[in-house]
Amino acid sequence: MKVILLNRHAASRTIELGKGFWALVSVCFIGLPLGLVALSYQVGFGEGVSSEQASRVTTQEQQASERAEALAQLGAEAQSRLSAMTRRLASLQAHVTRLDALGSHLIDLAGLDTGEFDFSGPPALGGPAQPLTPLVSHDVAEVEGELSALDAVFARREAQFDVLAGLLSSEQLRRESTPAGRPIRSGWQSSPFGNRIDPMTGQPGWHEGADFAGREGSDILAVASGVVSRSGYQAGYGSMVEVSHGDGLSTRYAHNKENLVAVGDLVRRGDVIALMGSTGRSTGPHVHFEVFKYGRVVDPASYIRRTHR
Repeated sequence: MKVILLNRHAASRTIELGKGFWALVSVCFIGLPLGLVALSYQVGFGEGVSSEQASRVTTQEQQASERAEALAQLGAEAQSRLSAMTRRLASLQAHVTRLDALGSHLIDLAGLDTGEFDFSGPPALGGPAQPLTPLVSHDVAEVEGELSALDAVFARREAQFDVLAGLLSSEQLRRESTPAGRPIRSGWQSSPFGNRIDPMTGQPGWHEGADFAGREGSDILAVASGVVSRSGYQAGYGSMVEVSHGDGLSTRYAHNKENLVAVGDLVRRGDVIALMGSTGRSTGPHVHFEVFKYGRVVDPASYIRRTHR
């Protein structure tokens, strides 16, 4: 193909366009658009892949975050349950300690065999071993329910034991504070309560106690627990000790060589409270023993015949 270029001031020129020219034109007018389209597609496809990959990564991150939150919540719930069960276990251990103490106290009060009822060590247990299945959530709830029930049982047992201990303590206190037995370890009863011949005048007289003769300086014992209400010298009685036992009961121990207790002292049954002597109106070493009930002297014979329990 020939192209003629016209010029007003010069001669015309003819340019012949060959196949290379048309190939270049074809490339420019056809290949370039196609290349742009291909490049656009490639860029768009790449962006789509990147967007899809980014979307997948975001979804995975969200799922991982959700799993982490779920695990954290499960961990918090497990920690909360563990704390609750730990507190419940501590409460049960406190109940067990309390019951052990009450059991030991009841053994002492009731006079049971400590070898048979020993609360100082763990109970004797045994049996073949059986495998345990792993705990699941509903098993944990069942265990918590059983712990609550056991806690309630312990609380009821404590209340019952407290009442029983109170009754036994009251009964023991009543027994301990009731006169029983003789006020001496060894010796003999030299004079009963009631009518007798006065050893000083030889005339009939009234004797408001029971006399127990023995060796001078031997022990005089409290026949019941109580509080010393008198300790000193009194006309006729010589050196005397009086013990108040409550419930209107009191006892006197007279003609002592020496008093070993003072007013206000707490004494237990069998404690040595004085030494036998012959002070006051007396013909020899002995203890004059009297029992008062609501301020009136009574025959001590029934109390002397009682045995210690």
